[in-house]
Formats: sequence, structure tokens, C-alpha cells
Amino acid sequence: MKLQFIDIAILVTYLVTMLCIGWFYRKKARLNKENYLLGGRSLPWYMLGLSDASDMFDISGTMWMVSLCFVYGFKSIWIPWLWPVFNQVFMMMYLSRWLRRSGATTGAEWLSTRFGKVGKGVRSSHNIVVVFALLSCLGFLAYGFVGLGKFMEIFIPWHIVAPYIPFHIPAAYVPHFYGVIFTLFAVFYSVLGGMHSIVLGDVIKYAIMTIGCVSIGIIAMIHLREQSITVPKGWKDPFFGMHLHMDWTGIIDDANKKIKSDGFSLFGIFFMMMLFKGLFASLAGPAPNYDMQKVLSTRSPEEASKMSGFVSIILLPIRYTLVIGLTVLGLLYYHQIEPQIQAVGGTDFETILPATINNFLPAGLMGLVLTGLLGAFMGTFSGTLNAAQAYIVNDIYLKYVNPNASNKKVITMNYIAGVGVVTIGILLGCLIEDVNTILQWIVSGLYGGYIAANMLKWHWWRFNASGFFWGMVAGIVPAIALAVLKSFNILHGLDLYYWPIIFILSLIGCIWGSYSAPPTEINTLKQFYKNVRPWGFWKPIHAKVMAEDPSFERNRHFKRNMFNVVIGIIGQLCLTILPMYFVLWMKMPLLITMGLLVVIILILKKTWWNKLSEY
Repeated sequence: MKLQFIDIAILVTYLVTMLCIGWFYRKKARLNKENYLLGGRSLPWYMLGLSDASDMFDISGTMWMVSLCFVYGFKSIWIPWLWPVFNQVFMMMYLSRWLRRSGATTGAEWLSTRFGKVGKGVRSSHNIVVVFALLSCLGFLAYGFVGLGKFMEIFIPWHIVAPYIPFHIPAAYVPHFYGVIFTLFAVFYSVLGGMHSIVLGDVIKYAIMTIGCVSIGIIAMIHLREQSITVPKGWKDPFFGMHLHMDWTGIIDDANKKIKSDGFSLFGIFFMMMLFKGLFASLAGPAPNYDMQKVLSTRSPEEASKMSGFVSIILLPIRYTLVIGLTVLGLLYYHQIEPQIQAVGGTDFETILPATINNFLPAGLMGLVLTGLLGAFMGTFSGTLNAAQAYIVNDIYLKYVNPNASNKKVITMNYIAGVGVVTIGILLGCLIEDVNTILQWIVSGLYGGYIAANMLKWHWWRFNASGFFWGMVAGIVPAIALAVLKSFNILHGLDLYYWPIIFILSLIGCIWGSYSAPPTEINTLKQFYKNVRPWGFWKPIHAKVMAEDPSFERNRHFKRNMFNVVIGIIGQLCLTILPMYFVLWMKMPLLITMGLLVVIILILKKTWWNKLSEY
């Protein structure tokens, strides 16, 4: 099916609207640094939450999720724990409050509230988190860029565009050409309008995506009334044992090749590794990306918690309605889309999403979904770009280059940083083969070097700036080495299985670095402890605070926080699987899931929502 006039009109209208939003907010964004990077901390929590969810609704991740759902069925709900997706629950229950109390602009600036502004190791700790943040942002920009190119190539065949291009582009780089073109729109409105334009753009995109996702779910349900999908035994069961035991032989043989290449056959071991990594990653708090920027942009610590909780509620049901809807259509009409998803070496399951949309959605709806998914790329791209700009301008330019820069120079530097980061992100995107490659390295390799240091900074008083620096270095260097060694086929297998090694090396660096330097200055520690009130190993600092203020009460809510986390994770899984049961007409599991959700909501109303004003 070709794009009709109405589809093209919807797409063009959206792109023009984004440009107008950026132009409209340019004056407001130029008022000061906080207005540009954080929206002046004036935006309500539900808009920031919707924007955060919209940023997570990225095109590359959705293509990946459809491919997982197609091959692994209901067991695919566990695989996004690679991020881990349940870190949002930890943030909802307590970590967003802890983070927002700092009043910082970026994660690097936050470090001064924990380690102070002067002293041995402070500058090094500040620099290493900036390095990590920029590596993370560049990785996500490249990750989004790869997915966008694959997506657009199916809808806009190159033979139609080629006659109008005054230079030759090899077929292998056609997706990258599309990526560059649509990236420029995201760059314009995000660089020009700052956080205000990013949030409003995300709200518009979310509204479009909601209409598209629900429509696709309904279309899939209608098609399922007349026929049924053919899937292996266990496909409709979310539970699993040590082995996956899913055999596509005689149905879609290439799916067995994907299971083997993914390395998920020993699903029990894979799951335990994900859970082990996920718990530590969640305790570490948000990485220095768009998610952290949205938390720091909220008006209060209580609103920060509400925002993080709102993300799962509005993201998962809508996103998985799209995922299961496209999966069902792809399974029902696989032989019809098969020629479009073939690649060198077999089937490219990551292209099922665009191929299905291109074949089975009516005119108008195709334009809406295409616009929404393109907006998903632009939203994720712009949010990540905003985070990268914040680190370059706030933590490099203003700290080391020109501390007394005028507001005009700061805004100009934001523009220069934005263009520079995008250029590097595009170049990296041209070197990456597929979405899964960069995703695996970001969540398992790079984040392996982040977790230990950022977990200890919350929970151990003796952890200092020197420990933070050496812990991050001891994690980031092996992570980069892993990517290099795998690119030369010296190492093989899932990046996740190398994560414990990276984590242990980073932990050793943290402990060695901490004891190789004096503790953080005592007044900085007392101020941090009184302000944030973390639980953990803070006994010596608690004693000193109590000596000065006997009325001070320490945080005794560890058990309640952990109880809420467990309940919240179960609720998050229910929100994920609910639309899958609904679209597949699985009535009894659907009713059980809905009942469980009601119970969870009632519990969290009492144990979380009503307690938000407490520390």
C-alpha cells in the first residue's frame, strides 16, 4: 500500500506544527538557563509525566518490542527488564523524591550536593559523570537513528525519491539519509524552544499515538474474530521454566534462528541475570538522561514521585495495544509481508512493525500512526538531545570555560552543543547494524559501569568523590572494551552475561577509591543526609545530626518502600499484559488481571499516595 494524500497531509501538518512550536517558545526559552533546560520548573507533574512516557515510546524500542512479541509471545513482557523497565517503580516509590530535593539542574550538578564543591576527587567525579552522560546520550541518539531509517525506508521507497536527489546514495545508506532528514526537524524545535517545546511536542505526539494504537488494537481484534493465529505451544503463556521450549519449526522457521541468535534459549538463566542486574540498576536511580531531566524539572519532590508513577500508567497499556495489535496482524498475514522483511541472512523481524502498518492500515489511520511513530522518534531524540545540551553547557562550558557567560552566550552555546551532539550521534548511527546491537550494549555494557557507583552514592556515607570516579572509570572502560572486542568477533554472546564482570570491577574501583581518600567533608554529608533523608548505611552521620538536632527523625520507611516496589512491579506487569489479553479475546485471564489491578490500586492508595508528604 502506498501513502495516500491524506496520510502525507497529516505527516506534513505534524512536522510544520513542530517547527511552529519551536519558533513560538524560542523567546521563553531564551529567558535563562533554567527556563531552557527545565522549563522554569513551572510545568505540572502530569504534563512532565506524559512527556516522559512519550519520550520512552520510541520508534526503535517499539520495533524491537514487536519483534520480541512476534517470536516470544507473552514471555516477551519480561525481556524489557533488560533496561530495567521496573526502575520506574523504584523512582515512583522514593527515588524521584530523593533526587528532586537536591534542586540541581543536571546529574553532574547533583554530585556537588553529595560530595561538595571542592576537595580531592570532586572535579574528577564531576567530569566522569559528564563523560558517562554524553556516552549514554550519544548511544541513545544512534539507537533511535537506526530504527528511524529502517522504518521510513519501507514507507518511502527510494526509487521514488532518487530522481529528485542531486547526488548518488548507495542502497546501504538510504536509511541513514532518511534519518538525517527527519532528525533535522527534531533538532530545530528542541534546540530552539528548549524544554517547553519538547513537552508540548510530546503531548501532541502522545495524543496522536493513542488514537493510532487503539485503532490498531481494534483492527486486530476484528481480524481475529474471523480467523486464528498459528503459534507454537507456550506462546500465549507468560510463565516459563529454565528453558524456553518454544519451537517454530514448520510455522516460521526463521524465528528459531532469531531465538538462537538472541541467546534467550536458557530463559530461566537469562531472567535471573536480568533481575539481578535490574535490582541493582534500580537502586542506583535514574541515569543522567531525559528521564532525570524530567524529574529535576518538577515543581516539588511530591510531584516528582507522582510524575514517575504516571509514566507507567499512560505508557504501557497504550504501547502494548500497538505491539500486540501489529503482532497479531503480522502473524495472520505473515506470508503477505514476508518479502518485505527479508534481509541478508534471513528474516529481519525488526521490520515487522513498518511492514504490517504499510500493508494493513487504511488511509488516514496509516498517516496518524506513521506521524505518531515519527513523532516518537523526534520526542525521544529531542529529550535526549536536551539532556546532552544540559551537561555540555552547564557542566563543561559554565564550569570550566566561561563561568560568567551572559545569558545570550549561554543560549548560543546551547545551540552549538545541540548541533555538535546531533552530528556525532548521526555518525555513530551510520556504523551500527541494528537496533538490538546498540540496545544490548547500552543497557548491559555501558550501564554496568554506572550501577555500582550510583547505588553507593545513596546508601553508604563513606563513599566519596574519589570512589565515585574510580568506580565509574573501572566500569566504563571495560564496557567500551566489550563493544570493541565484540565488534572484532573476539568475544561473543549476550552483553548481559558480561555485566557481572563489569559490575564487580566497578565495585572494586568504588571501594578502593573511597578508602584511598579521606571521607567527604562532614558538613556536606550532614546537609545531604538532612535534606534527602536516605535510608542505608548512614549511622555515623545520623549520630552527628542528632547531636545537633535531637528532634531529627531518620527515614524508617525502608520496608514500606520495598513493599510498595514489589506491589508496583506486579501492577506494572498487569498494565503490560492487560491489552494483550484484551486484543486476543482471552476473557478469564483478562478478568483476573483487572481484578488484581484494582487490589493493587487500593493498596498503593493507602501505602504510597497518602504518604507522599512524608519523607
